[in-house]
Amino acid sequence: MKPIKSQRGFTVSLNNLTGLLGDVPRLRNCRRRRVSSYDRTGGNKDYIVIPAGGDATLVEMKGAGCVKHIWVTIRSKEEWFLRKLILRMYWDGEEGPSVEVPIGDFFGIGHGITHNYVSAPLQMSPQDGKGFNCWWPMPYGDGALITIENQGELEVEAFYYYVDYEEYDELEAGLGRFHATWNRENPTEGIPEDDMDNRTWLFQGKNPDGAGNYVLLKAEGTGHYVGCNVNVHNLRETEEFNWYGEGDDMIFIDGEKKPSIVGTGTEDYYGMSWCPTQEYCAPFHGLPIPGGPNWSGKVTWYRYHIADPVYFQKSIKVTIEHGHANRRSDDYSSTAYWYQTEAHKPFRPMLPVEKRLPRG
Repeated sequence: MKPIKSQRGFTVSLNNLTGLLGDVPRLRNCRRRRVSSYDRTGGNKDYIVIPAGGDATLVEMKGAGCVKHIWVTIRSKEEWFLRKLILRMYWDGEEGPSVEVPIGDFFGIGHGITHNYVSAPLQMSPQDGKGFNCWWPMPYGDGALITIENQGELEVEAFYYYVDYEEYDELEAGLGRFHATWNRENPTEGIPEDDMDNRTWLFQGKNPDGAGNYVLLKAEGTGHYVGCNVNVHNLRETEEFNWYGEGDDMIFIDGEKKPSIVGTGTEDYYGMSWCPTQEYCAPFHGLPIPGGPNWSGKVTWYRYHIADPVYFQKSIKVTIEHGHANRRSDDYSSTAYWYQTEAHKPFRPMLPVEKRLPRG
């Protein structure tokens, strides 16, 4: 684009605009499209029904384009249906999905619950967090497919959705494909407290190479990691100081034996400090569910590397300790998001329904 010379003599190029609104004025040669669950008869039955054990195609696109926004809300009498509905996305005719995540976790909150919160790429909106929104851009060069599978015992009575996307004559080079995967360890493998005092058990010990860390992501190819949300259910019942964190994030790039990116503690990785107990949501980091007294019960936090992606050329493994030196045994689950070249390494099989259910 031709540079513009201001009255004061400064030269400005719109190519250098940055920030969330920086690209808004740029003219584009593309077409806006939407597929939604609207009533094709013109009535008000603006949803689809998904039978128990059944699945549905939400959208199937041809050619090149990019998904720009997804909105969903759901009505179901099924208990824990947010862990029983599996969202899948396929790019460019691939056989295996690039996205395979329980639907509630995909939109940023685990534990099978909804909760009002705001981040840049993902949000749960009123009423009571039941309006799900996703703004991760999802480019494709030769078709895309988004499906939902109901692995519950009851039908989904009403599944409302929008998929807003752009159509292109061709996709520009150099765009990775969007990926998301889910993981759970219930519980993580810690160590017994035995005769150690509380402070020694929580804060001592060494783990120089990440052995036994909780794994958020393992991928092969070329791409960049753009973040995660993590759900912890604190399983330790005690009146003593019961902080679930203190675990360092460790990221291994391109086959490293020891991580080149190492953090200083769980809350430090998601941009907070001093064992936080306050609900907080920002564009790239947050703690929408901070837990109960003494960090008891359910916790959810997120860290999105939109401004600071973690790049890899061959492979990446993203991990975090579960408690300092992996001493704690808590219920961990997570969704990791990244972009990479295809074909990606196939995901390990999704855990069966009974092993995905949250604790009561």
